[in-house]
Amino acid sequence: METHNISIDIPNDILLALNETANDLKKRIKLTLAIELYKKQKLTIGKAAQLSEMSRLEFETELSNQKISISNLRKEDVFRDLEKLK
Repeated sequence: METHNISIDIPNDILLALNETANDLKKRIKLTLAIELYKKQKLTIGKAAQLSEMSRLEFETELSNQKISISNLRKEDVFRDLEKLK
């Protein structure tokens, strides 16, 4: 898989204030970005899991822990599909 490197500069005192290593912060940023892009329906759950460097199950568990739906289906979509099946 081809990747692109995107870097951002974080002042050292921010890492100290967060009490995190640079690697821990990188993981948290990637997870937060993946969740936000998933919530905005910019990424599928599978692609969001890939961005967060988690398995799909791990990502779904994280969404569940944060009370975020793992399905983008709306009630109207389900009822419309039911009507089509009749």
